[in-house]
Amino acid sequence: MPIANRLYAEFLGTAWLVLGGCGSAVLAAGFPQFGIGFAGVALAFGLTVLTMVYALGPVSGGHFNPAVTVGLAFGRRFPWSDVVQYVIAQVLGGIAGAAILYVVATGKAGADIGSFATNGYGEHSPGKYGLLAAAVIEVVMTFGFVTVIVAATDRRAHAAAAGLAIGLCLTLIHLVSIPVTNTSVNPARSTAPARERSIHHNAAITSATNSQMNKRTSSVDQPCSGKNLICRKPSPPAGPIFTSPLAT
Repeated sequence: MPIANRLYAEFLGTAWLVLGGCGSAVLAAGFPQFGIGFAGVALAFGLTVLTMVYALGPVSGGHFNPAVTVGLAFGRRFPWSDVVQYVIAQVLGGIAGAAILYVVATGKAGADIGSFATNGYGEHSPGKYGLLAAAVIEVVMTFGFVTVIVAATDRRAHAAAAGLAIGLCLTLIHLVSIPVTNTSVNPARSTAPARERSIHHNAAITSATNSQMNKRTSSVDQPCSGKNLICRKPSPPAGPIFTSPLAT
């Protein structure tokens, strides 16, 4: 299979994972009266991987995760020469999926993206778990996920059941670890929402700062009056004033 086809498959699969998994958390998890909750988000992540493993696995191997790519390379199941290209395609795919989700999530008046399904610890953890707990759960769950993938795709395993095993494994991982870190086990999945949230946060700060500066400028430039104590007289024009001979 040409490398371009494989990279496109990884790009598309990772975009689907971020859009479907993070999208369920941002758009549907807390929807009034009908929210899907943690269990629904966990199932959504599992379904994104399950569907794309069967759809694109024959093209690229269905990694959609830099941790999986590196893990398979360490297990001598994937060439190291292709690792960097796969990781770049996965990160770019995640960014594309997050960008699509951001456009949808901000598509209504007064939209609040919240944490935008980002991962973290302490104040950024759904359950306020500390750094140690977050690090332990992510390392253990990532190791378990890669182990299942390596075993399920072994030539001695049933190939037709590999996608199901991988999808259910990711669902289980999310059921356990969403309260701790919002569940990553995938650097591309973590990077993409964090990037969009950072851009949104910076844009909000810039907008608020510009608005405040405009208010101050408007207040200073108003003419002096009894009701307006904050004012200034218009500044005279700089430099000497010349009268054109043609004006006389």
